[in-house]
Amino acid sequence: MFRLELRGEPSRRMAMLSPLFAVVITVSIGIVMFLAMGKDPLVGTSTFFIEPVKTRYALSELALKATPLVLIGLGLAVCFRSNVWNIGAEGQFILGAIFAGGVATHATESTSRLVVIPILLAGMLGGALWAGVVAGLRDRYNASEILVSLMLVYVANMLLSYLVHGPWKDPHGYNFPQTAMFASTTLIPKLVTGFRTDIGLVLSLVLAGGFWVFVFRSYFGFQLTVGGLAPAAARYAGFSSRRALWTALLLSGAMAGLAGALETAGPLGQLTPHVPAGYGFAAIIVAFVGRLHPVGIVLSSILMSMLYIGGELAQARLGMPKSVTGVFQGILLFALLGCDSLIHYRVRFGRRSPAPARAAGVVITSP
Repeated sequence: MFRLELRGEPSRRMAMLSPLFAVVITVSIGIVMFLAMGKDPLVGTSTFFIEPVKTRYALSELALKATPLVLIGLGLAVCFRSNVWNIGAEGQFILGAIFAGGVATHATESTSRLVVIPILLAGMLGGALWAGVVAGLRDRYNASEILVSLMLVYVANMLLSYLVHGPWKDPHGYNFPQTAMFASTTLIPKLVTGFRTDIGLVLSLVLAGGFWVFVFRSYFGFQLTVGGLAPAAARYAGFSSRRALWTALLLSGAMAGLAGALETAGPLGQLTPHVPAGYGFAAIIVAFVGRLHPVGIVLSSILMSMLYIGGELAQARLGMPKSVTGVFQGILLFALLGCDSLIHYRVRFGRRSPAPARAAGVVITSP
């Protein structure tokens, strides 16, 4: 027998340990899942958590996967700290890829390598515009940003599908729904020859440092945080809730769009219906596992990248379904939510002491 007892104040130690407990629980449930599917749990665990860091090439692929998660996670952290629930970063990621692809398709092999800068800026603009639709509907009509941003993901998917099946379709692509391959001058420069990791990794780490300064060392970041934690206090202090709403959503959309631009002009090199990789949804888990802190987001992005790569390896080597990656992500999120309850509650074992019973109908009077 056990019960949850409310703590006098939140436990700072559990706030630090909760993500670690969630990872341990995820691995433990994963072992049970491997056994249930008739797979060797040691091989399965190794595939997810050892193979992605085993070689230099594996580490480079891990960094490549982590880059968009870091960028999107940083933007979402600002939104969530501001009490703005942007759930549609996947759609903003797609729009960033579309805008960046639109610029890249007009470049040729003789175009300057500096065209990479307009490509990245176009991606940020596309993501910010898509998030701006959410901000406008929330600001003007008080529409739920959760529902609006989520529904716009499907609109973005259909827009991408229309473009690659229609006006942007490669006429020499054997009727495949894709654009022509981008010119080599438009591709994101690689960090090391022979590896796919590009300058997006450096950019994401620099932006993580910039977001730390913005959130924890700037006055406007303080306004956003106060507005999220105590809206009434923010209004009393004269902080603008409209400004916080627009800033958080536009910044988050721009970061997701930047991630989309780096993806489409990086490892993909063209637009296809497979641009949506689920990074926008996975980054929600990344942001919360990372405690909405830039350093935590970088670390949790590495963990999530291991799940992505491990899922691909498990599919190829162990014959496991592709959905196993999503299963691990879902387990991690629910484990984190469960462990977070220990921040405000402590577990007490044993039976609750019964309250003393009163004798019915007995009246005590003084002599």
